[in-house]
Amino acid sequence: MISMIDKLFLYFNNKLNRSSERSTNAIKNIIASFGIKGISIVVQLLLVPMTIHYINPTQYGIWLTLSSIIGWFGFFDIGFGNGLRNRFAEAKATGDYNKAKSYVSTTYICISGIFTIVWILFFCVNFFINWSKILNAPEQMAKELSIVALIVISFFCLQMVLKLINTVLIADQKPAKSDFYNMLGQIFALIIIFILTKTTQGSLLYLALALGLCPILVMLISTFWFYNSDYKQYKPQVFFFDKNIVIDIFSLGSNFFLLQIAGIIIYQSNNIIIAQLLNPENVTVYNVSYRLFSVATMVATIIFSPFWSAFTDSYKKNDYLWMTNTYTILFNLTLWICFLVLVLFCFSSIIYKAWIGNLLHIPISLSLIVSISVLFNILSTLHYNLLNGMSKIRLQMYLVIGGMILNIPLSITLGKMFGIKGIILPNLLYNMIAYLLCRKQVQLLLKKEAKGIWNK
Repeated sequence: MISMIDKLFLYFNNKLNRSSERSTNAIKNIIASFGIKGISIVVQLLLVPMTIHYINPTQYGIWLTLSSIIGWFGFFDIGFGNGLRNRFAEAKATGDYNKAKSYVSTTYICISGIFTIVWILFFCVNFFINWSKILNAPEQMAKELSIVALIVISFFCLQMVLKLINTVLIADQKPAKSDFYNMLGQIFALIIIFILTKTTQGSLLYLALALGLCPILVMLISTFWFYNSDYKQYKPQVFFFDKNIVIDIFSLGSNFFLLQIAGIIIYQSNNIIIAQLLNPENVTVYNVSYRLFSVATMVATIIFSPFWSAFTDSYKKNDYLWMTNTYTILFNLTLWICFLVLVLFCFSSIIYKAWIGNLLHIPISLSLIVSISVLFNILSTLHYNLLNGMSKIRLQMYLVIGGMILNIPLSITLGKMFGIKGIILPNLLYNMIAYLLCRKQVQLLLKKEAKGIWNK
């Protein structure tokens, strides 16, 4: 019997132009990523109950909220990562390999400098922050949380530099290789936490070290490996730094920067609001529900990832026929992924029971809102990827700025009225509006009928 992966391969192989190198790369990466991401999904699902058992639902909620807050420091990337992704792909498409190396070198130097400053500033300020109050945690945890926060920000800053190798791989239309090293980091973290459950008492400090150190070591090894083998010609070097490229990347990256800021505020503020309005345990309830439906998001990411840079390449070469055919195929596949979301919702109660047992109770009404929000997020993400590849992001900027301004006050207001469900309802509304508008923009661009805001 032909497996689902073989069927997917045959589908893409028959529908896409097989003579196109970008189509071949996309197919290979999608197939490889399904195996890699499949393992990642299993690992992440195993991590949730194991981590909750190791500490407890309340401490796990505290950990998730702290991680969300530290994630806000991604602001300081100021769009360099996504700017590199597009510019590197464009330089390779035109055969300008020296310029591609300059983009890589300049980005590494800028990001390293930025996050060194971020770490120093955080180190100084951290002494004056009352993390117990911010996280709505017991006061006796204040000292421990201060140490954990410093550990998390330290690993986070290192990760912002080291993960640039993943950006280069994705820009080169090889996301499967990036996924493979991410998977290794997750597997090592799972092993370490399993050992901790057998040898130590529950500790946020040990948890932070395990979840932070493992991916850092893997990214460090992959960085060394690729820049001394496949990507030796792009190995970052100080004398390839170009201040003009800083301006070039920033001019494009600044737009992505605004998208990043707004996206973090829209999606990462939920944990903080839930912890403050309700309690940390409800953060765990929300995240367990979200983690279930994010399985479908991961499937979508596997399929979408290769096409950002592929659309950059095809748009640069005015290959509208390839883009139109590819979009039609991707949209049809996305509808099947949305069907997967509905299936997960129908069996969610059974899955929760088998997955986390009696550790938590997840209301069916919460699962319904999360599932619909994820469904529209998947639909909008497809269009985000294609628009980002074509560098047509002005409409997205207006959408996320509006969402950023309205999300927190709406979440707080609705949260006071309806609890946890009200807090995440604005995400659902935002994803729905974003999908409808971005789909229209993609269609107009592919028909060459986009004007005004639709063409920016």
